[in-house]
Amino acid sequence: MQETLSPNTQTQTKPASGSDKIKQIFSLQRANRWAVAQASAGERRVKLNRLKGAIMARQPELQEAIHRDFRKNAGETDLTEIYPVISEINHAIRHLASWMRPQRVKTPLALWGTSSEIRYEPKGMVLILSPWNYPFNLLMSPLVAAIASGNCVMMKPSSKVPQTARFLKSLIDEVFPENEIALIEGSSAVADSLLELPFDHIFFTGSPRIGKTVMQAAANHLASVTLELGGKSPAVIDETADIKTATERLLWGKFLNAGQTCVAPDYLLIHESRLGAFLNEAKRALTKRYGPNEGSRQQSPDFCRLVSTGHLEGLKKILADSINAGAKIETGGAIDDSERYLAPTILTGVTPESPIMKEEIFGPILPVITFRSVPEAISLIQSKEKPLALYVFSSDARQIESLIRNTTSGGTCVNTLIIHLGNPHLPFGGVGMSGMGNYHGFYGFKTFSHERAVLRQGWPDILKFFYPPYTPTVRKLIDLLTRYF
Repeated sequence: MQETLSPNTQTQTKPASGSDKIKQIFSLQRANRWAVAQASAGERRVKLNRLKGAIMARQPELQEAIHRDFRKNAGETDLTEIYPVISEINHAIRHLASWMRPQRVKTPLALWGTSSEIRYEPKGMVLILSPWNYPFNLLMSPLVAAIASGNCVMMKPSSKVPQTARFLKSLIDEVFPENEIALIEGSSAVADSLLELPFDHIFFTGSPRIGKTVMQAAANHLASVTLELGGKSPAVIDETADIKTATERLLWGKFLNAGQTCVAPDYLLIHESRLGAFLNEAKRALTKRYGPNEGSRQQSPDFCRLVSTGHLEGLKKILADSINAGAKIETGGAIDDSERYLAPTILTGVTPESPIMKEEIFGPILPVITFRSVPEAISLIQSKEKPLALYVFSSDARQIESLIRNTTSGGTCVNTLIIHLGNPHLPFGGVGMSGMGNYHGFYGFKTFSHERAVLRQGWPDILKFFYPPYTPTVRKLIDLLTRYF
């Protein structure tokens, strides 16, 4: 394969429609799988550069597509969708040669005369199923890792974001031949058809409920899986925190993408002595960012909309049920069905038993629960499923360490939130109900690679001293080996 090879120079066969089309593309990719796997680091860099160039050239189209699906500001699209993908591409291009290089490992004395290494080889056929909340980032970031690893890929974006899905289809078709990378649009029935095929690895981002279905389908073919799920990610503000800074950062992370973020702070645990100051700072921050009243906030070009009417209805119900159970709206609560708008909303009077504490919110509602001591906050976090993220705001090193050591989460930020996703040297992924496996940077390369152990026998050949028959001399050597090596 030449580094300058254009996708348009490869012969492509137009597949049939529907399920037959999916099967035909899968067959084309499987026939091409070993050729793609042999691509050098330089050839893979060419593919990544070609993808990067197409993204940058069509950036305004992508901004418009996402705006039509979410009414999201172009600046927020650049920050949360485009920048992370370009960053992943740049990081992979810089480090790909070293990632692909066989890694020599040490040899124990008992295997004297051998040498060993780990080779990272492509898993082969990969399926990526992406969600609707960050439809570009959460499809393209794993794709970058899959390309860097030398795989063939089939992808399906969410049907809830039709404008973005249409753009993604056009982009992928422009950059790649379908016998290497192919994007399939459609409903959940399309995902079901894809899951019937014997992929080597399935990468899914979405809800735990659907994640279980994906894992069951993967089991039919003994395929490996990466599940990027979600859950109720807590934020903790203790009595020592810088309340102004903590509030500003917390509200940015919560109301980014109208709360439709898998690592958004789902609920806030705050020391009871800081509640009043937090609410004052929160109202000040919301006024500065989105306007002084509900009318101006709804007109703000910087606050996006919910993805669907159905999603809005679900949030309306859980908000109403929580208020009926004793929660109080401190700010927000305004709703406009015609625009799929729900204002940035903060609730107090929330208890661990409130309806809004039962499931991940995935919307612009922040429930606030007070605590008297850090062990009390830890106990509440421990009572729930393992979250995708944990955020700690404190200036007390001992309390920070106590929160980290006595809880578990996919990732943790101290005195900030969400931006751990932006460090390609950190793995991003969940644990338990919040996910399985991780990616970003080298961790993404590993996710889509098989770590193949290779051992070479040289001189001397010690193994021959342990062949049968197991005479007293051989048994003595085995005993020495067991005791001392």
